[in-house]
Amino acid sequence: MSGQVALVTGSSRGIGLAAALALAREGFAIAINGPAEDAELKAALETVQRVGARAVAAAFDVTDLASHDRKLGEIERALGPLTTLVNNAGVGVMQRGDPLEVSEDSYDRCLAVNAKAMFFLTQTFARRLLARDRDASLVYSVVNVTSSNAVAVAEPRSEYCVSKAAAAMASKAWAVRLGRENIAVYDVQPGLIATEMTAPVIAQYEERAQAGLTLIPRVGQAEEMGAIIATLASGKLPYTTGQAISADAGMLVPRY
Repeated sequence: MSGQVALVTGSSRGIGLAAALALAREGFAIAINGPAEDAELKAALETVQRVGARAVAAAFDVTDLASHDRKLGEIERALGPLTTLVNNAGVGVMQRGDPLEVSEDSYDRCLAVNAKAMFFLTQTFARRLLARDRDASLVYSVVNVTSSNAVAVAEPRSEYCVSKAAAAMASKAWAVRLGRENIAVYDVQPGLIATEMTAPVIAQYEERAQAGLTLIPRVGQAEEMGAIIATLASGKLPYTTGQAISADAGMLVPRY
């Protein structure tokens, strides 16, 4: 898809890197993001470039709201005008446990990264997009990666759940505002996905999936989430916006 340019936040590994690769294979130019210029970001950039995509590293902390416009400008000077924003950067809780013991630091960290940064980066992206003439042949979209915990409570990670619920509502709010501008907004809600973040607990989740927690009896893979994100960003679900995509193997389907 010549002319499509995407920023994927939190794309030095996991779902973000899988999304960047899937978009690259669709012909997107890609800005790979991580909080710092480090070996992990460099390796991710090289991985995306190996599939033939034009790509740059865009190192910045998404919670640094004052840097958003400047960083998007740098990306656009390197790759061309952005058409696509994938808000994937996220953090987990500082310590799992009883909601009665949640610290203010952990709560604030989850909200700052998972909800506030996503909201304001979308705002900056949208402002830049609406300030210029757009090519009607291109697809313009925002794809937010939240979580099944936007809907279902995980008691040991309550502050994370709160942050993802906020992000899910922000997705709807932006879908309402940007729909009349022909910019689609989606909310991808992954379930049990094998990533670096879930590595400490994924074995027990695999057992629970095989025992019936998910309708498809296995955990998901980052590459599957990447395929969903690329499908949405490529406009392959036309005449849609505002949808929450439950990428959870049917885990949250009501049953009795």
